[in-house]
Amino acid sequence: MRVLQVCAEIFPLLKTGGLADVAGALPPALAALGDEVRVLLPGFDAILDGLQEAVVVAELQPPPALHWGSGGTRLLWGRLPAVGEGVTAYVIDAPGYYLRPGGPYADANRHPYGDNHLRFALLGWVAAELAQGLDPFWHPTVLHAHDWHAGLAPVYLRAAQQARHQHFAGSVFTVHNLAYQGGFAGHHFQELGLPSGFWGVNGVEFHGQIGFMKGGLYFADRITTVSPTYAREIQGPEQGCGLDGLLRTRGVDLSGILNGVDDAVWHPATDVLLPANYDVDALDGKAACKAALQQELGLTVDPSRPLLCIVSRLTEQKGLHLVLEALPGLRALGWQFAMLGSGDAWMETAFAEAAAAHPGDIAVRIGYDERFAHRLIAGSDAIAVPSRFEPCGLTQLYGLKYGTLPLVRRVGGLADTVADTRLETLDRDATGFVFDEFSAGALLWAAERAAALFRRPADWRTVQQRAMRQDFGWTAAARHYQALYRQVSA
Repeated sequence: MRVLQVCAEIFPLLKTGGLADVAGALPPALAALGDEVRVLLPGFDAILDGLQEAVVVAELQPPPALHWGSGGTRLLWGRLPAVGEGVTAYVIDAPGYYLRPGGPYADANRHPYGDNHLRFALLGWVAAELAQGLDPFWHPTVLHAHDWHAGLAPVYLRAAQQARHQHFAGSVFTVHNLAYQGGFAGHHFQELGLPSGFWGVNGVEFHGQIGFMKGGLYFADRITTVSPTYAREIQGPEQGCGLDGLLRTRGVDLSGILNGVDDAVWHPATDVLLPANYDVDALDGKAACKAALQQELGLTVDPSRPLLCIVSRLTEQKGLHLVLEALPGLRALGWQFAMLGSGDAWMETAFAEAAAAHPGDIAVRIGYDERFAHRLIAGSDAIAVPSRFEPCGLTQLYGLKYGTLPLVRRVGGLADTVADTRLETLDRDATGFVFDEFSAGALLWAAERAAALFRRPADWRTVQQRAMRQDFGWTAAARHYQALYRQVSA
């Protein structure tokens, strides 16, 4: 099959979250199974810098409202060797839209760009044009759009198919996080170049706004999200973010496919970013990673103290306010704590103040550093993901891979990937520590159980090695997507 992946970012060229990891890992995994995969991306500077052997495929003439800025709008094709050998991409070269001094979605002050509805409508429009033969030498049989940024791709495709009474390609829309929906003022609808009939409850309208996510959910042939549990949760009001009714009506077309871990990037035996390598049968290198991390962060270098880490956006959704509340209790249980992340300003300040007050026990780095994230996860004993909701989660999968036992809330993909450690599960399937209630007390109870197990090195190693043997590679996920592609391309 010929598959066009449509997304706004891709690892390692541009990453703001887990979407980029998926976008970078899925195409090579599908290619290894025999599919021909190309990626469509906006022409952000980091993407253009990573594009090699670029050629112009077409001079684009989108609907007038989508064509903005000097120099025209071109579609480029080239290779992305940093993503993986053989990975090729179409890149929308629209400098007026994409070459800006801030981030991909917001300026340096974190204010979303006022024309985001046009910037990402263009992404969806080009995807649909490729399905209709914009590139005379290659057209997809399946269009796979990721998250709200690509939400209009299935919409434009459906509009073209209705207008021309022709089926061009099947469509799949993947929800990575339903909370981020791409909502814009309704008066912008006329700028999108869509038929008037696509406005309304049976279209892209969502409570009077344009809903990019809603459009993808309504018009795609199939819908996926990134874990089976999250696929069930978003069909209810608590986590449906106002779209649960639509998702229930499309329940037969909705499935959950777990994300994977790219072994080429995340594997403790081959990770060049670590001070020492190790694997499931030779764990001495992990102890060396811990000692090096404690020294790097100014923590007390003590192998007998368990070290808990977090790599996360600092938001209420991620449960980081619970961690702040629990820090005194964690220290009382003997834990050291190290964190890498950025987000809500008040939370950044609170964590920084806690680290300044207890420098031997708590270390905090504000921002994101991919290289340090590897060292942090490898050098810690446990990794906490106490989310209010979590579509899939990747850091707990990295933790499992690196023998850094996850301490998670039983929600979304966390529930699907981590098995709780209790006396009756210790020798069966335990891989981490799971709690249910969204509270600091519940988190501390799980941390207390983890600290107790840490004091029993043989039992800790049993769980640790079982965690490291879990298979969350991309091959299984790619096979699930392949099966879905066959359904929509038939």
